[in-house]
Amino acid sequence: MTISEFEIKRCKKELEKFLEENRPPAHVRAQVDLGYRITGQSVEIFEVRPGFRDPSKKTEISVAKTTYIKSQKVWKVYWMRQDLKWHSYRPAPQVRHLEEFLTLVKEDANACFFG
Repeated sequence: MTISEFEIKRCKKELEKFLEENRPPAHVRAQVDLGYRITGQSVEIFEVRPGFRDPSKKTEISVAKTTYIKSQKVWKVYWMRQDLKWHSYRPAPQVRHLEEFLTLVKEDANACFFG
């Protein structure tokens, strides 16, 4: 089940605010930038960089992911490990609101999201 249209608009508003506060300065964005996507009931934050072998192509490097579980009314929090699989974020495996997830990513207390 996907997130409702109302919830998607609210998520986009919060994600745009997060990006505005956390994106690198404008003169660096050609080398590294942040982006997000909403797919189904999941929100993913990723870095955008030029490709290693072909700098004209952009590469997305996953940073953090959260999935809304409607029956429990929680957002499950994940981070991408070196094995390129999503793992539950143990310090806070779930949060009640998207804003709490964004705060976890911004603070990155355990250096899981941005290293």
